[in-house]
Amino acid sequence: MTASEIRALFAVASRPEVVSLAGGMPHLAALPLDSLSAEVADVVATDGLVALQYGSAQGIPELREQICEVMALEGINAHPDDVVVTVGSQMGLDMVTRIFCDPGDVVLAEGPSYVGALGSFSAYQANVVHVAMDADGLVPEALREAIAAVARAGQRVKFLYTIPNFHNPAGVTLAVQRRAEVLQICREHGILVVEDNPYGLLGFDGVTYPALRSTDPDNVVYLGSFSKTFAAGLRVGWVLAPHAVREKLVLAAESATLCPPTFNQLVVSRYLSTHDWKGQIKTYREAYRERRDAAIEALEQHMPLGSTWNKPNGGFYVWLTVPEGIDTKAMLPRAITQRVAYASGTGFYADGLGSRQLRISYCYPTPERIREGVRRLANVIKDELELHETFGPSTPRPVSGPQTPSPDTA
Repeated sequence: MTASEIRALFAVASRPEVVSLAGGMPHLAALPLDSLSAEVADVVATDGLVALQYGSAQGIPELREQICEVMALEGINAHPDDVVVTVGSQMGLDMVTRIFCDPGDVVLAEGPSYVGALGSFSAYQANVVHVAMDADGLVPEALREAIAAVARAGQRVKFLYTIPNFHNPAGVTLAVQRRAEVLQICREHGILVVEDNPYGLLGFDGVTYPALRSTDPDNVVYLGSFSKTFAAGLRVGWVLAPHAVREKLVLAAESATLCPPTFNQLVVSRYLSTHDWKGQIKTYREAYRERRDAAIEALEQHMPLGSTWNKPNGGFYVWLTVPEGIDTKAMLPRAITQRVAYASGTGFYADGLGSRQLRISYCYPTPERIREGVRRLANVIKDELELHETFGPSTPRPVSGPQTPSPDTA
């Protein structure tokens, strides 16, 4: 087990003088806190004996039914019996890895990939093989090549882990025309698909993409969360799995936490039944679109030549490639000194790649703070370039694994 690079940033990034473009924290100021506080108090007053007691390892039935209604927006036809409520979707990811992976098994994942997923895979001693992406998400031909390479090495692929919508950290979305091909490739080779979709309802153009689970329910395990569309601090997520897998997930949940917090589930359930949660998601989308625009405008205004980035159409993140010769992990302490924080790209790869990339999170700061943070970051990068012009570029660090291209578009 190794420390997350993201966790190591929070101690300094939380200082008020530092503009943090590092953590993917939701914009909770957009929530109706006054009405929510009254609802929370009423949960204790009316259902306190249930809310403060132990509950089912699978989660309360009312919330599981409501989760099915939420997933229906993405074309998923699910039964509440196949939903397992978790302490955030991270718990679901951990349980799926524990159930399926033995030491030495291979997990395929996009390159780059979510740092929390890489941590879970590493903890269970699974080997991650990255699959290349481009501006349209995971590349099907690269998936075929990765599967063939693993087979030639005499190893076994247990599942493909993918974030199809508004990817963390890359910000790209898997093109609709590619989704069926990716699912077909995995079916041909007997590979389970684990679909992690916390951002799917946060598209800036109002489009909700069909979930992979919606077209292949027998071979896709779906991970969902209320952390991005309601409140991260409640830590309520879920797994939708084929029935036989569901049984194993419940057993894994019992051994991990005994049961998810009933109080938190009731708060989420009450919110879904009494508030305009679809309207709240629209409010979130508008807030994040404004912040995305501020980040892109600042990048266009301040970044030096040789920098490239994508323009996400939803979610929380911009994936930035810096000019040749700059190591974003080595540069991070100097950026903190200049009072700006980001997540260096190496934390999102299992094979040492990503030294020229970094993730910008625009979800939490105000647009004004985002512009200022990008300006500070650009100045740090320009200072690095001046050092390289004076003393020459640093020697590139050796990396293992394939030279997977990053999903950067100018």
